[in-house]
Amino acid sequence: MIAKRIFDILSSGIGLIILLPFFLLIAFWIKLDSPGPVFFRQARVGRHGKLFRIYKFRTMIADAELRGRLITIGEDCRITRIGSFLRRYKLDELPQLINVFIGDMSLVGPRPEVPRYVALYSDKVRERVLSVRPGITDYASIEYKDENDILGNSVDPEKTYIDEVIPVKLTYYERYVSERSFFNDIKIIFSTLKAIVIK
Repeated sequence: MIAKRIFDILSSGIGLIILLPFFLLIAFWIKLDSPGPVFFRQARVGRHGKLFRIYKFRTMIADAELRGRLITIGEDCRITRIGSFLRRYKLDELPQLINVFIGDMSLVGPRPEVPRYVALYSDKVRERVLSVRPGITDYASIEYKDENDILGNSVDPEKTYIDEVIPVKLTYYERYVSERSFFNDIKIIFSTLKAIVIK
């Protein structure tokens, strides 16, 4: 969809320019709060299975992936003080505008997963979900905005994520692929902003 890509480029480009001072403020705050890089980068599976590096503001200690699970649960001890604030208001996701601008992602689309969990998708579902660019937000992002808290209350978070959360998310992802349109994208963007504001 050419119109969608043009919208993504213009929106992410304007957003990056407007938010630059805010980005610098957050970057400074992160560096003051804990040692390590400003950005967290991780391999995710994109359109047609192509791997890319997703950008987020770092919200955990520098070597967090070496000290625990791939998923983050509840009051994870690896989360920094500013990280907790950034996660609460989804501000850590803002650098993904870079991914949108360069074409790895879209503003709206199925959330990109790490290879380990994508490998659990059935062939049919994988082909369908990965037929579009992954996005910063989608139906699942709105419905599971408190996912970390849900997993935090689980006896076995990893099992809960694989057996319960992923199947439901995939249903939302497939729904998006079936219903995708410019109008639906705008609707999802506003629903996401509303969900963040009333959190």
